[in-house]
Amino acid sequence: MMTFSRLFFVFLFFPICFLCYFATKKTSYRNAVLILFSLIFYACGDISFLWLVVAGAVINFILGRLIGMYPNRLPAKVSLVLGLLLNLGVLAIFKYTGFFIENLNSWFSLSLPVPNIPLPLGISFFTFRMISYLIDCAWGKVAYEKNFFNFLLYASFFPVIISGPIARYETMRADLHHRTISADDISIGFSRIAVGLGKKVILADHLAAIVEQFLGNGFTTQSTLGVWYGVAVYALQMYFDFSGYSDMAIGIARVFGFRLEENFRHPFMCRNITEFWQRWHISLGTFFRDYLLYVPIFGKRRKIGGLLLVWFCTGLWHGASWNYIIWGIYYGLFILMEMGIGKKGMKKIPAIIRHLCNKVILIVGFGIFYCTESLTQLGDLFLAMGGQNGTGLVDAVLITSVQNNLFLLLAALLGCFPLLEIPKKWMAKNPAANLTFSVVGTVLATCILIVSGVLMVDATNMPFLYTNF
Repeated sequence: MMTFSRLFFVFLFFPICFLCYFATKKTSYRNAVLILFSLIFYACGDISFLWLVVAGAVINFILGRLIGMYPNRLPAKVSLVLGLLLNLGVLAIFKYTGFFIENLNSWFSLSLPVPNIPLPLGISFFTFRMISYLIDCAWGKVAYEKNFFNFLLYASFFPVIISGPIARYETMRADLHHRTISADDISIGFSRIAVGLGKKVILADHLAAIVEQFLGNGFTTQSTLGVWYGVAVYALQMYFDFSGYSDMAIGIARVFGFRLEENFRHPFMCRNITEFWQRWHISLGTFFRDYLLYVPIFGKRRKIGGLLLVWFCTGLWHGASWNYIIWGIYYGLFILMEMGIGKKGMKKIPAIIRHLCNKVILIVGFGIFYCTESLTQLGDLFLAMGGQNGTGLVDAVLITSVQNNLFLLLAALLGCFPLLEIPKKWMAKNPAANLTFSVVGTVLATCILIVSGVLMVDATNMPFLYTNF
């Protein structure tokens, strides 16, 4: 599978795409280049389902046209309903059929065969982008796309097709039709690519070794703090892995003239759980907020019911497992509790207490997210985190790991803060220093790219975690 963190992509696929793209100036020709490379990119990962991407683009393009040509009329309403049923139906068949049959067998003592249906790459992200397009057309937020090849590029755009962000047509529409690319776009884009690659290869992949040591062989042999340590490191690994991918996706798109919205804004700086989810995987959170939160339940918009529905679906979106659903409801309940306390009530709680509490809640949440195998595994985690596995509070393995990985852990913690925003703010106040900081930034990005390239040569390729979703 081709991913952004492979040498083939970084030093062959992307440079060739870049050269072919800038060999022409006409937007339609450049779009054709991106379509070709996007389809090649997807085919390298999962050629057996390339037809699904193209067919999905064709069907949603036609449905979008019908919605746009007959606004608020029967053909538009039928097309929207059909589009939702088709898109969600495809997602349900590929992702949830086995889970549904397994639960039927368990609940009703049946012996139905459980099909082993392979999961197409990026099916969740692709489906949500198509749904957002159809709904936005129906709501009149965007004009329907009249050029199929522009829509095919939107549907298959390789920076976002496998692991997001969930880039909406509303965001990309203007750039699909006409775009200008400046030297700043290319500079900023390459810097984001380098930073994202560094997050993945230098931080996330090395944090993964610690996670495997402390969580990979079960929880019963680890000390209590060892389990908490392993889950906390897993939270950091998830952040740098997924935000690294998002950085690279945004950077690649920027090089080609597309300005995608941010997907992460330093989430671990949050003061409460609500704020965390306003900073983490922003494109997914805003999708559910805009399209699901206010859906009428039993004929009325219900605040609590809508919120719990959103978090049930958020959990289920991540995977066909009860543990994911529990994970979603877990966060939904804490957000509901914060809503009950209110903003004024939350501010009365000392900041240090709020930060400590939400970090504990987040670590437990990442622990739930890690336990995808079974509810028994989740129960073992809770027992271990509660000190009930009989192995003691701390052991030599934990101390040795912290000592051996101290610089890596410090770098990861520092990476959670907006350190790169400091020079940007300083540059805004001191325009004369722009050139100096630009040169320094270019040198740092180049160093990160070189170090990442060296590490990729000897390392076993580790795909981005969110390719599983």
